[in-house]
Order: sequence, then structure tokens, then C-alpha cells
Amino acid sequence: MKTKILLAEDDPDFGMILKQYLELEDFEVCWFQNPEEVVHLLHSDFPFHVGILDVMMPNIDGFSLAKMILKEKNNFPLLFLTAKNQKIDRLTGLKIGADDYIAKPCDPEELVLRIKNILKRVNPAPTETIIKLGQYSLDTTKLLLAHPNGNIRLTVREQELILYLLKHNHSTITRDNILDNLWETNDYFTGRSLDVFISRLRKYFNNDPEIKIQSLRGIGFEIDFPIN
Repeated sequence: MKTKILLAEDDPDFGMILKQYLELEDFEVCWFQNPEEVVHLLHSDFPFHVGILDVMMPNIDGFSLAKMILKEKNNFPLLFLTAKNQKIDRLTGLKIGADDYIAKPCDPEELVLRIKNILKRVNPAPTETIIKLGQYSLDTTKLLLAHPNGNIRLTVREQELILYLLKHNHSTITRDNILDNLWETNDYFTGRSLDVFISRLRKYFNNDPEIKIQSLRGIGFEIDFPIN
């Protein structure tokens, strides 16, 4: 299914250029030169995935139109176009809830890149559910660490810790970093709790000598997971 873009731009020449370029990039574009036509759609079918709004339009400016859209379609991703590149406009757009902002005349390739980045943020790629770790496989939906010698049912915190260590694979991670991000506190008791969890993970992975969670005194841990 193609991504459907709502384009509100009153300039006929610039609007046509954008529409044609976006369609060449395999987007489906509904172009409105009159922003009031967009308002009429808000209480009916609104099949769009992202909106591109010109700030300077007659009758209803882009900022006002954005407020109307977001009132009815909360969190609808929006990108503002404007001929002015002033700080006050950028701040206004961000306060309203814009996902991005680009000044006209814009490079169509840059516009496409920004649209794709917005779509990635709004619809992130599904996370991998089965992760191969050397001789092990981690099923993140079942909290199951599988090995030919037997399976281990993980707790939520154990799996969170494994996944967090994987983000820092083949590198060094500090104790403070782990505590601040997973436990959201950093004191003596949570520090001891982290030590317990690290000890457990080492036991869980002891069937594969290639997996290393090595302590670095006064620093943290050096992580090495062979990823298949």
C-alpha cells in the first residue's frame, strides 16, 4: 500500500512540482490548493499517513490548519513548508506539534528524505523477535533463552538487561549507564542488584565460551556477544 500524503499548498506551480516529484517517488499525493477543503475532510474519511502544509496560505494559514488537524487527528505527522526561514516560525511549528520544518524553495530530494524519516519515527520497523547469540537463541516474545542443552525462562528484567547489553555489543558500558537507563536510579542497593543479574546472565550463557560479559573494576563491563 502506498503512503498517502496530504499536500496543502496554494502556489499552483510549486504545488504541481512537489506533487509530480513525490509521485515519482511512489507516494500517493492528494493536493489541496484551498486549505478549507482539508477542513471539510476532518469529520469524514481521512486516509492520509503524513501531511505537508504550506505556512502562508489564504483564508487559513498552515499553523491554523495544523491545529485543526491535530485537534481531530491526534499525533498526525506534519511537515511545514514556508518561504520564510525565521526562528519564530520554526518555534511556532514545533510548539504546535510539527514533526519537521523545511524552508522554500526546498530541494525535493531533501523533502523526500525528511518524509521518510518522519514515517520511520511514526511507524518503526518491527523489532526482531528471535535473536541468535552464538549457540543460543533469544525469543523476545516468549522471554525464552534457548540452547541445545536446555532452555531458560527469563524474567522481564533479565531480558531487558540482555537487550541493553546487546546495544553495546563489542564495547565497554559503564555501570552508571546501565543503572540510569534500566533501573532509573543509582544507589548501593540497585548496584548490588545489577551484580546479581550480571552473575545470572553469566551462568545462563556459560555453555558458549565465546559469549563474554567481563567486569572492568571501577568502570563497568566489556560485552562480547557473537551474533549469527
